[in-house]
Amino acid sequence: MRIGVYVDAYNLYYGGRHLCGRGEPGWRWLDIRTMTENIVRTQGQWADPEIVNIVYCTARVDSKTNPSAHADQDVYLKALLATGSVDRIEYGNYVARTKTGLLAIQEPGADKKLRPKIVTSQWPIMVRDSHGEKVKDASFMVRYLHLEEKGSDVNVASHMLIDVLTDKVDAVVVISNDSDLAFPIRTVRDRVPVGLVNPRGGLAAGDLTGKKTDGVGNHWWWKLQPVALRNSQLSEPAGTFSKPEGW
Repeated sequence: MRIGVYVDAYNLYYGGRHLCGRGEPGWRWLDIRTMTENIVRTQGQWADPEIVNIVYCTARVDSKTNPSAHADQDVYLKALLATGSVDRIEYGNYVARTKTGLLAIQEPGADKKLRPKIVTSQWPIMVRDSHGEKVKDASFMVRYLHLEEKGSDVNVASHMLIDVLTDKVDAVVVISNDSDLAFPIRTVRDRVPVGLVNPRGGLAAGDLTGKKTDGVGNHWWWKLQPVALRNSQLSEPAGTFSKPEGW
């Protein structure tokens, strides 16, 4: 069975950060091929699996906004290609915009599921109206830089559909929990078996759920776990490329 693998890199990265911890080392230098081979083998539903194509869909971190992250990402992408961990890298892009919103804080150590607290006027910063009277509980509007990654979901869907419709693969594995992929994944399930890997390790997005018997059947869903990331690391060094510090 020829398998194509299609990776939404930012969905995978933020899923890994959620599972392993933002500042924790030992999971970012990820060998995509090894991790996927381990998942397919452990899942065990497909007979004689062979991964024939891995497409890694990402976008370049802006070198001016975050030069250190840009440099680290550049090394990693080169290592992925040099080691054959992926067969192709497809690039989307970052869109920089300004957004306006209420100033809010998340208390240190607070449950991340709790809603952030809106900041209101109090000493040492107090708001007065045009008559010099204090404005109780005034809120603050701020304009901030918002960087949004664009194109990865479209690239995942495009490569997946092309490979399936040209009979390049007999099954696909999608590493993403982006509900925007719901339609192309449903379409592909009518033609080949689909394995869906949720990078956050929780429930699949509602639009990505289904039945093992949908379409041609033999589909499966997989929750990524921290051990899968930590046990699937590139060699150090990976060819001529060394793992960034802290990774």
